[in-house]
Amino acid sequence: MKPLVVLTAKYPKIVREILSGLCELVEHPSEQGRSEEEMITILSEADAAITLLSDPLTRNVLSANRDLRMIANYAVGYNNVDVDAARELGVTVTNTPGVLTEATADLTMGLILAVMRRIAEGDREVRTTGQCLWEPLHLLGTSLTGKRLGIIGMGRIGSAVAQRARAFGMKVTGTHRGEPIYELLATSDVVSIHAPLTSETRHLMNPETLWAMKRGAFLINTARGALVDEVALCAALDEGQIGGAGLDVYEDEPDVNSRLLAMPNVVLAPHIGSATEETRSAMARIAATDVAMFLRGQRPSHVIV
Repeated sequence: MKPLVVLTAKYPKIVREILSGLCELVEHPSEQGRSEEEMITILSEADAAITLLSDPLTRNVLSANRDLRMIANYAVGYNNVDVDAARELGVTVTNTPGVLTEATADLTMGLILAVMRRIAEGDREVRTTGQCLWEPLHLLGTSLTGKRLGIIGMGRIGSAVAQRARAFGMKVTGTHRGEPIYELLATSDVVSIHAPLTSETRHLMNPETLWAMKRGAFLINTARGALVDEVALCAALDEGQIGGAGLDVYEDEPDVNSRLLAMPNVVLAPHIGSATEETRSAMARIAATDVAMFLRGQRPSHVIV
């Protein structure tokens, strides 16, 4: 019998093209917020799977099916995977690094522009009124030129954002993993987060760090939602400590804090940092190719575990 590969979402067609003939494929519709029990059921007969970042791959899930040998996580991050459990159980885990850099950097600049120049507010106004009203003091935003962008996490994506920001005339400073961030927070007009989510970085932006920011500065997050304490962020926005925010990720995805929904100076995107046809297809190619290599008895190219 051919091995069974489970797809936990509808992925780009390149996945089926690469895996055709190598295995049996079972595709499930995309779904956010699956429980452990649902994942156990979905993966109950799988030899391998291509999974979403939102799929909980806990010890319970990974140990429920002894035939499960390989997980290809359709993401750069893998904080949804119990890495220690996978290692102990002999489950190979891969990710899709490198290909999200440019798309996520583009979106980061889009959020910076949208919140600083109040583009989303203007769009809502035109759609609501059906008019384009020009007045000297109407919807005044903030220029990017000459402003300081502080990047928390100068990895591939952070560095790509820095390159784009300099083209807009921004001054750029950045920190690498483990470096102090307080000077950056105090001196930056815009703070953009590009750090991985770990136990150490969870709620990296909290009451202490948010109030350490330059008053009226803008916060951008295209990394992981739980890097920001959203209750503290809402308080900082309400009190004018933060001038605005641009968010593509949320602490309790797929749910979004209702207070954020009501704030006009917050631009909200639905986790679309990698959402270009080119990037999502490249991610699919990497994940499927790693599964194909594994099924052929070869070492996949992007092994985490």
